[in-house]
Amino acid sequence: MKQVTASGQTVKDAVQSALVQLNTSEDQVDIEVIEEGKKGMLGLFGSKRAIVKVTVKENPIEQAALYLKEIAQAFSADVVVTTTLENQSVTFELSGEKIAMIIGKRGQTLNALQHIVQVMLNRQSAIRYRVVVDAEEYRSRRKATLEQLATRLADKAIKTKKSVTLEPMPSYERKVIHSALQQLPGVETFSDGQEPNRHVVIKPVKK
Repeated sequence: MKQVTASGQTVKDAVQSALVQLNTSEDQVDIEVIEEGKKGMLGLFGSKRAIVKVTVKENPIEQAALYLKEIAQAFSADVVVTTTLENQSVTFELSGEKIAMIIGKRGQTLNALQHIVQVMLNRQSAIRYRVVVDAEEYRSRRKATLEQLATRLADKAIKTKKSVTLEPMPSYERKVIHSALQQLPGVETFSDGQEPNRHVVIKPVKK
């Protein structure tokens, strides 16, 4: 946490001095006035300088990235976290030698990290962010796999005229299935069950 105590003829002067030392702007700091300052007689005798304590506000996204790195380093000491912010969506991209351990079976470890970081970030921020934790483009590969699975199981549902139940998935993976089959005639999809066992059901319907 970056913090300085500065003084000046007025509170404004003291704050400005602190901002220069911290190399930041007023909207990025919290200001605590320790001493208002006082003009002495004739501007000389009995005067007191204003004193302020200025603290740089913690960036919740940067804090989330550090938190994620600390956890991920338990799997791979050389892990690197790259952060991308687009509107209210934050992507944390992980890279390192043992990245497969961080991804886990069917992305389970990666999904757990994503959930933890999302909860942590949104507790600390006034803005609600959508968080994606990815590793070596696993998310895009997984999306392609899910779309292929959706098409194959939809064909099965149509041919057998029976509903097909998929394995439990996180909400964003279920969304991939729903989206992939949204325009496909002959089937409809819906989610069923309670978290963490909520799953997609593909149901055949009359054309």
